Amino acid sequence: MDAEPARDGVRPLLRKFDQRLTELIHVVYPDEQQRPGYARLAREISAVTDGSISGTYLWELATGKKRNITLEQLDVLAYFFGVPPEYFLNEEVSRRVNAQLALATALRDAKVRSLAMRASGLSAASLDSLLTIVNETRKAHNLPEVGHQGAGTDAGTDEETTAT
Repeated sequence: MDAEPARDGVRPLLRKFDQRLTELIHVVYPDEQQRPGYARLAREISAVTDGSISGTYLWELATGKKRNITLEQLDVLAYFFGVPPEYFLNEEVSRRVNAQLALATALRDAKVRSLAMRASGLSAASLDSLLTIVNETRKAHNLPEVGHQGAGTDAGTDEETTAT
């Protein structure tokens, strides 16, 4: 991991922890209306993991108010969200996991799943044509560009964009 100077007295590793935790919460609970508060989320985490974390402490971690997480709490959060503990600590691992999370999020949509399943088995040239159509449609809808995935490449490699 490259050393990056501290800004505002906060080291880069700690600066990103709250962002990564918040992103995971949003991935697991995409509907803001259905998203539990920190107290209920802490109870869910404790029930699933048999670990202990309070709603207040979870809020403090997610908002960056607290940065002194223990290894036990790190492990509990990683287990609950289904990510390796390194997700919170390593930029490369975080990038890789975020790409996988973006794919999983996209596949929640039945039409996206249907499109992907129907495209399966098509030639590389046909897949490239479909990608061009999708990219142009995204531009027409003023949606951000997505990292290029050439035909025949595996998900989770090279130039994928991460979930935000």
